[in-house]
Amino acid sequence: MPNRLAGETSPYLLQHADNPVDWHPWGEEALALARSTGRPILLSVGYSACHWCHVMAHECFEDEETAALMNRWFVNVKVDREERPDIDQIYQVAHQLIAGRPGGWPLTMFLTPDGKPFFGGTYFPKRSRYNLPGFDELLQRVAQVWAGQREQVLAQGEELVRHLAETVPQRSDTVADAGRAAGDAGDARGAGGAGEALDALALSAPRGLRDALMPSYDATHGGFGGAPKFPQPSSLDALLRHAVSAGDAQARDAVISTLRHMAEGGLYDHLGGGFCRYSTDAQWLIPHFEKMLYDNGPLLRLYAEAWQVTGEPLFRQVCQETATWLMRQMQSPAGGYYSSLDADSEGEEGRFYVWQRDEVRRILDDAQFAVFAARYGLDGPANFEGRAWHLHLSASLDEAASKAGLPPDRAAALLADARARLSALREARVRPGRDDKVLTGWNAMAIDGMAFAARVFGEPRWAQSARRALDFVRAELWRDGRLLATHKDGRSHLNAYLDDYAFLLGAVLELMQAGPLRPDDLHLARELADALLAQFEDPRDGGFFFTSHDHEALVLRPKSGHDGATASGNGVAVLQLQRLGHLVGDVRYLQAAERALALFAPEIGRVPHAFATLVTALAERASPPAVVVLSGPDASLARWRETLAGGYRPGALVVQLPGGFTGLPGALARPATAAAQAWVCRGTQCLAPIGELEALLAALGP
Repeated sequence: MPNRLAGETSPYLLQHADNPVDWHPWGEEALALARSTGRPILLSVGYSACHWCHVMAHECFEDEETAALMNRWFVNVKVDREERPDIDQIYQVAHQLIAGRPGGWPLTMFLTPDGKPFFGGTYFPKRSRYNLPGFDELLQRVAQVWAGQREQVLAQGEELVRHLAETVPQRSDTVADAGRAAGDAGDARGAGGAGEALDALALSAPRGLRDALMPSYDATHGGFGGAPKFPQPSSLDALLRHAVSAGDAQARDAVISTLRHMAEGGLYDHLGGGFCRYSTDAQWLIPHFEKMLYDNGPLLRLYAEAWQVTGEPLFRQVCQETATWLMRQMQSPAGGYYSSLDADSEGEEGRFYVWQRDEVRRILDDAQFAVFAARYGLDGPANFEGRAWHLHLSASLDEAASKAGLPPDRAAALLADARARLSALREARVRPGRDDKVLTGWNAMAIDGMAFAARVFGEPRWAQSARRALDFVRAELWRDGRLLATHKDGRSHLNAYLDDYAFLLGAVLELMQAGPLRPDDLHLARELADALLAQFEDPRDGGFFFTSHDHEALVLRPKSGHDGATASGNGVAVLQLQRLGHLVGDVRYLQAAERALALFAPEIGRVPHAFATLVTALAERASPPAVVVLSGPDASLARWRETLAGGYRPGALVVQLPGGFTGLPGALARPATAAAQAWVCRGTQCLAPIGELEALLAALGP
């Protein structure tokens, strides 16, 4: 019989609905059962595309013997970390405090009946191996300790919760701390007030981020540090901004080389487009094969920015193929973007993506195979577990053509046909599972990336795709001025989180630049910002909690500013509130952003590379982005928009006024004009109207 997960919407929870484990979703029913029975909670957190989650499920949760132990001694709770990132955040931090190292998925935590953690780990095999205790053995040991040493366990849980509370930043003498942090960096301009301290930190933090990252730069393969290597779009974006503004050629080359190696390696899908989660090696060769929406949205934006900086055809190709993949495989008929693709198919990780050399040789003619093998590494030894080939760019087009004895133009034509043939063959394979729930925050990241890339490359289909996704979010996940977090099978539910509001605000501001301004977009942006202030801001210390004021009470209310796999909600909130504040002239947004920056300033000063998005927000606070307001006939502004979109101006907001619309606020309060005209404002200073494109470019600077 199905367990209690059968009524959930999460594909991950539904994967466990037929387990013999008596699983509960997180909720009052499970917590009440734990309290009434005095049993501890066994919390298992994962997500549907997670390879090791599948492994532990097969070994343990589908096993009758293990399930019997779990059901006898514990109240078993299964959580999808994508639907409940609040719970995942709390217990990942708890795991780090217990184990002294970062966690991951599956996360396995043991809690007191009131949710306080007292022990945990990540993946456990059924029987002891990999230097890990067997899960059956661990269950018996935890049950024995709970029965015989309960008072000590409860005390340990209380102590852990106290330590958890210490991870939430509180504002004490933040202004003085910010001034000291900036002064330690040798760039203080006085700490007489929060503004001066933040100005000083804004000068030192981007350089501090650069100096922290560059010693770990891998000059041979790109990226920072060793294996495993993650894309880190927030850090790369902040480093690129610093490099361009400071004329730092070494940092610029580090970012561009990293992006080039990522695109040439196996992290990128050379037949289907899109990036996998991370590389298991230092060469970006063999990935962990799951594909996540939250990686591909920000990477699409970052590669479009890299093209603005360099004009490299590779970066444009990556954007074209990734955007096409998002529309083809990740967008629902209703418009929302799906969450992820699994790493596994037919029970094996990577099976959908890797090749046998003879399989490729059979479908291609001799000339095609010769150039394809040289280009994509099939002329070398097997690179995937010693038994298969995973495609990567191992030779340039000219090198591959030379190896095959062909002119480059002929080689390019053969490669295009070979890729089409292999793509068709791959499509006939059993596909990896797709998590088809629609998450608000992840959709916002994809909308932002698609809309920005559409603007840069003049691709209206991408902008239309982003617009469809935003329309879906507004129709299905926006209720009475509040967001919901997730949608599947006609059901939207769960309070949205800080990230949902912050990322969606940024996505709306980006879509506002995709064509003539839609007043309803501006209205939505202001509603999102107002809800963010009302529901998430800490009125005492500043900054924004991860959960809303009316959210379920948990053992911790996180408030983090550091970036992880995605940019931090606090960083994105500050960045986008500042931009909206300058656009519409509302100081409430600017003041809330400043309060958050003041709260996190000491941490930014100590470890700026951990707070890349807040470093970017600090820089934009000190040097506000240009707000460019265009007016005039749409046809006459087309060249202006195309030219502006082709240049790297990461902070600029370019808004075209809708014809005949009046009553817009702030910098948007400009008259309709019969000829193309622009107004440029930075902060509170605006230039005189500009009627020539060349003069506008000169006003914006390089």
